[in-house]
Amino acid sequence: MALLSALRRACICNALIFFTVCFAGDRFVNFELEYTYVTKSPLGVPQQVIAVNGQFPGPVLNVTTNDNVVVSVRNRLDEDLLVTWPGIHMWRSSWQDGVQGTNCPIHAKWNWTYQFQVKDQIGSFFYFPSLLMQRASGGFGSFIITNRPVISLPFGFPDGDIVVLIGDWYTKSHKALREDLDNGKELGMPDGVLINGKGPYRYNSSLVPDGIDHETINVDPGKTYRVRVHNVGASTCLNFRIQNHNLLLAETEGTYTSQQNYTSVDIHVGQSYTFLVTMDQNASSDYYVVASPRLVNQSLWEKVTGVAVLHYSNSKGKASGPLPDPPNDVYDTSYVINQALSIRQNVSASGARPNPQGSFHYGSVNVTDVYILKSVPPVTIDRKRRATYNGISFVYPDTPVRLSDIYHVPGDYKLDFPNKPMNRPPKMDKSLINGTYKGFIEIVLQNNDTVVQSFHMDGYSFFVVGMGYGEWTENNRGSYNRWDAISRCTTQVFAGGWTAILISLDNVGVWNLRTENLDRWYLGQETYMRIINPEDTSNKTENPVPDNVLYCGALASMQKQQKTSSADVHGSLNLMLSLMLLLAAIIYNLH
Repeated sequence: MALLSALRRACICNALIFFTVCFAGDRFVNFELEYTYVTKSPLGVPQQVIAVNGQFPGPVLNVTTNDNVVVSVRNRLDEDLLVTWPGIHMWRSSWQDGVQGTNCPIHAKWNWTYQFQVKDQIGSFFYFPSLLMQRASGGFGSFIITNRPVISLPFGFPDGDIVVLIGDWYTKSHKALREDLDNGKELGMPDGVLINGKGPYRYNSSLVPDGIDHETINVDPGKTYRVRVHNVGASTCLNFRIQNHNLLLAETEGTYTSQQNYTSVDIHVGQSYTFLVTMDQNASSDYYVVASPRLVNQSLWEKVTGVAVLHYSNSKGKASGPLPDPPNDVYDTSYVINQALSIRQNVSASGARPNPQGSFHYGSVNVTDVYILKSVPPVTIDRKRRATYNGISFVYPDTPVRLSDIYHVPGDYKLDFPNKPMNRPPKMDKSLINGTYKGFIEIVLQNNDTVVQSFHMDGYSFFVVGMGYGEWTENNRGSYNRWDAISRCTTQVFAGGWTAILISLDNVGVWNLRTENLDRWYLGQETYMRIINPEDTSNKTENPVPDNVLYCGALASMQKQQKTSSADVHGSLNLMLSLMLLLAAIIYNLH
């Protein structure tokens, strides 16, 4: 019995040590995402789409503030893959960001595991594949961070959650779209708009062919739902509305908003919004849920409309009749800007932490650097059609930037990105912005292109303080919102206009600045900002190189051929832990 007792104590002790080392503090949550091709017909035409775990769209990933997130990705496509997580700050760890300037790709048939913490964050986000126009074929899914129970919501707890992914869609594959761009063509008008991966409800027999599967959202009368909407499309701004229902805006990309009702909201490419919707209608019939293109010729784009059905459990009939109208602002160019600027943060609400969101008084912080990023219609550089910021069309370094730094790869990139447009011919280059750690910067996005664009920055949220038409001047600073501007990670920049943002550079790493419009992004309209803490010699402000980092470029010889996937290793560890606990329980009971 003494031996059994000793074994019992040792086994329980080892199990507890394993638990303490691996799971102490904030919890770990684990996901496995397998990327494959499947055949779907969302617009009635069979086509190859990118599925995640066999699903199109991919599964919703639900986590809680401060969780440590482990995502094992299996690439079963026939080309390289990276998965990115826009809006997730990847605190101190741009190694996990999933874009080409910071990560080597996951090769076809390879696996890789992301591990990051959703530190001090809440809100509605989504994930998607960042390489080779792949998002145009799918591979996206919702990523939700719920608040900890100790932090109260700034609204009543909803009766349920609904996720809605909207986006323009082409029946061409992402490879065919990529080839068109390589040959100097435009993407052209999309073939339709999908809602949760499905085509439009047949609201009009002349516009919508028979046999298309549509999305139905089931609800109960009298209940209030939290509706999270993401625009995961390629390049089209969409107006979202639910027939006869108000949209009470509650949150966008990690920030609780001042709550106000809208009949419809323009959601630009890459943006996410959370609405509270109360089912307060009489349910004489089902209701339309609509996502229709904005800032285009409506008569030409009439067929490009996504329509789903909101179905009350006591509904008395099918939805019928005309769709609810979009905003009638053809002759009122100020409407879209006024709506955008009406979206403000709730300064008194607690976000992920107990202190109010407005406790950081960004409007009184001195700006240390100013950058003006100017975009124009695509230009020809070296006989190739390219897109630019400040006349530079970005070319990826052969080796990810921080790997080049740490392993002293010479000449792989340059820290000479101009802080304003230059009077010189456009060029392709590996130019990065040299950001200053702890700096507070102003970026003016000047869009002289002919299409509305979405601007995104990885690793950060920024304050959208101003927006207007024409050429930005210093006098426009007088109109900036310096009190309750929305903090988010993706903002619109209207054609022929400008948007101004403020950013506190407190997250060390290398972070992608880009347009979310897939065509312009693919053609080079992006750069990276390198933010280094020169005083950090012990990885206090930046995590070290991950043990499982992938090597490529000048460091390709360091990469070992994969034999066992990280997902398999993770599964083995879970099995080992389970067996240890089972053995501990058996020995304890034997005693």
